[in-house]
Amino acid sequence: MMRQLADGLDGIARMTGAVVQWLALAMVLVQFAIVIGRYVFGVNSIAVQESVLYMHATLFMLGAAWALQVDKHVRVDVFYAKASAQTRRRIDIAGHLFLLIPSMLALLWWSWPSVVNSWKILEGPISVGGIGAVFLMKTLIPAFCVLLIAQSVAILIRLLGRADQP
Repeated sequence: MMRQLADGLDGIARMTGAVVQWLALAMVLVQFAIVIGRYVFGVNSIAVQESVLYMHATLFMLGAAWALQVDKHVRVDVFYAKASAQTRRRIDIAGHLFLLIPSMLALLWWSWPSVVNSWKILEGPISVGGIGAVFLMKTLIPAFCVLLIAQSVAILIRLLGRADQP
């Protein structure tokens, strides 16, 4: 049962990662179009420039859980790399229980009022002529927290399920 839960949570991270990975290509293409438009044709659009910011935020915030799942996140491994498998497992458990999950819960708690307020007023563009949907970008914050917590729980289920292994 716990393994099925972990598999389901992994599936969510895998799915969001598979979708948002295409934003990297879209960002490059849009940024290229911005440069060509500006320097070749003398055309500029604040909304198109902001779209790169929106894509980058979405890629980072929604892709973080997938990066955690496939162990491609940033890690300071001064001791971790040389530690035994059992020590690495203990470090991972402690990191999830005492650092990742609490920090995501704190971020979720403290950002929620800002996100709710942004939705109440349908917060508009960052710049004049920009994309009128800052409320959507702010929604990425709680989504980021929930996705990372879910992936952390999936990892913890697997780590704790190997308690009898060295």
